[in-house]
Amino acid sequence: MTILRKIFILLAVALCGAMALSSCIEDGFTTSPSDQPTFSTDTLRMGQIFTLDASPTHRFTVYNRHDKGISIGSIEFADDPQGIFRLNVDGMTGRRFDNVEIRANDSIFVFVEATLPENGRDVPVDVLSHIEFRCNGVSTRFPVKAQGRDVVRFKGNTRFPGSATLLANKPYHVTDSIVVEEGATLTLSAGVEMFFHSEARMVVHGTLRIEGTSEDFVSLTGDRSGFVAAQIPYEIMSGQWGGIIFTPTSKDNYISHATIRNSEYGLVLDHAQGAPALHLINSQVRNTKNYVVEAIHSSVTAAGCELAEASMGIVRLVGGSHLFNQCTIANYYLFTALGGPAVQLSHVTPDDADVDEEEQPVDLPFMTADFTNTIIYGNGTDISHGDLEGTAVTLRRCLLKSKGEDDDNFIDCLWDEDPMYNTKREEYIFDYTLQDESPAIGAAYPDFILPETANDRNGTPRIPGLSLGALQ
Repeated sequence: MTILRKIFILLAVALCGAMALSSCIEDGFTTSPSDQPTFSTDTLRMGQIFTLDASPTHRFTVYNRHDKGISIGSIEFADDPQGIFRLNVDGMTGRRFDNVEIRANDSIFVFVEATLPENGRDVPVDVLSHIEFRCNGVSTRFPVKAQGRDVVRFKGNTRFPGSATLLANKPYHVTDSIVVEEGATLTLSAGVEMFFHSEARMVVHGTLRIEGTSEDFVSLTGDRSGFVAAQIPYEIMSGQWGGIIFTPTSKDNYISHATIRNSEYGLVLDHAQGAPALHLINSQVRNTKNYVVEAIHSSVTAAGCELAEASMGIVRLVGGSHLFNQCTIANYYLFTALGGPAVQLSHVTPDDADVDEEEQPVDLPFMTADFTNTIIYGNGTDISHGDLEGTAVTLRRCLLKSKGEDDDNFIDCLWDEDPMYNTKREEYIFDYTLQDESPAIGAAYPDFILPETANDRNGTPRIPGLSLGALQ
């Protein structure tokens, strides 16, 4: 056989193989009006979107569940003349897509973004539009819903050189940072909502007052909404904004009925002034990348507070004078191994092993701290100093994860007890209310209750049946 003939035979075999392969994957396209695409959801809900800002990208899946391919004649928004919404179909961006093919038992992704116009309202305004799919002579309208919300924008470094009060008419969107100058007081009224962009933070050289109520909490959080992936919401993602920093000139800060979450640093007090430098009442501070509360030679009073979920630990105290009453200190942080115990104490005695000369100069007083009617429980260990003998730190009627015994510093504590939270970590539910069988229910001592926390943060009276922790 000649070389030329061999080449001819090989080419013929290759051609036949290609034709056979082609015939195997060629399934044809149906033209029956009954053969229509289906969708992964009945409505695309984009949630709340700040007007004039581009929304996060949302997606849904378009399925062909038939044994033949379908060709969708056109895909476009049927009722969006202003061009509020934007489409991306299977990787291609445009306003209209023609002859989109989906092979048998296959699917494509459709991505949607929006930039909603200002509406001039103080409340969110619903926006509804429809993506129209025309296939085999049949039109199907797929609903897309969003809520447009006007906001007050703080762009750049927003400084408050004098005293000011922010009202709750519209949310505040902070794209850089808020700075409260020395001597100034910034007051956030009940119901204020502040959304911070990535790396934005609040720096307080003067005084911060947050005056929420059980009916109208003040909320400070990141500006991302929706889901990171699958069913993981941004709501549980830490590190979305910087947090609140109280500097050495800051004093007499007061936070009541606030929820502060998703930050990098939580609340940081660096040699802040006053006794206490921060009064934190019936508030929730949670889900931070470092510590929830870090006080370096600053005094903190926290009463009725839920302090939860942080990678490094929940409360870090270096020196200072502190009171934690009716608090829930819990760590079920999800995304990394924990960096340390829930409560970390430093500059407690001259023999303190964890000495940092910059943070703990010997001429500053050693710590005094009192934890009363408080729960300290979660993953990891509860407190860094297992032996507090010789210190001015006491835990009175606290529920602890550790196994131990009472002494002069641990007084009437509940050792090695599970408070039985309603938290379901694997389902991303971080609920620190107590189950009916919890040993913390009715276990607190009424003599330790403070006037500020006669009711819990939801307005529920604590007596009778006073429970340990933040929630009655």
